Amino acid sequence: MTEAPSQFIRVMLVDDHAMVRRGLATFLKVFDDLQLAGEAENGADAIRLCAKIRPDVVLMDMVMPGMDGVSATRAIRQQFPQVQVLALTSFKEGNLIKDALEAGAIGYLLKDVSADDLARAIRAAHAGQATLSPEAAQSIVQAANQPPAPGLDLTEREREVLRLMIEGLNNTQIAGSLSVSPSTIKSHVSNILSKLGVASRTEAVTLALRNRIVN
Repeated sequence: MTEAPSQFIRVMLVDDHAMVRRGLATFLKVFDDLQLAGEAENGADAIRLCAKIRPDVVLMDMVMPGMDGVSATRAIRQQFPQVQVLALTSFKEGNLIKDALEAGAIGYLLKDVSADDLARAIRAAHAGQATLSPEAAQSIVQAANQPPAPGLDLTEREREVLRLMIEGLNNTQIAGSLSVSPSTIKSHVSNILSKLGVASRTEAVTLALRNRIVN
């Protein structure tokens, strides 16, 4: 197989919808510096194809049957670090964006992106530069500004005490269960209420159950 001229950016498409791949393939033909290198319909196929054709940039759907885009992105980045992966999806949930970027995606775009913006993102990815859709960037900012989940600062012993509180044990019973003095348990309970920002044992138990603070 003759290698493409160096000025081409070789792009691999990964999407479980044939019509989407067809549309993206047509889009690539519009730009002289972009070239279709191959297509895959799921994550596992994407990894196998990537090993064969070694594209420059992969346009990766995130939600697919079988191996999803996050898992495929992580595998490709680990096995072929020179290949850049650009997430291209219909989903803008914060957790999915975070997972994709942590897996090694260099950018995250929604499928309603314009052709020119997508072309710019592919060129940027090839140059090692990140691109985020405005929605993805906003989601990341919102996630960063969220208050920390309650209970993260509880010690392991405080979690044990809270777990027994949820079971309905009083301080004396908890002390007996953990083989410590009731005064020690009273101190732990006070710390738990303070760290959770609640005023009573009932509120602490309710908050712990609602946020799954303990198993």
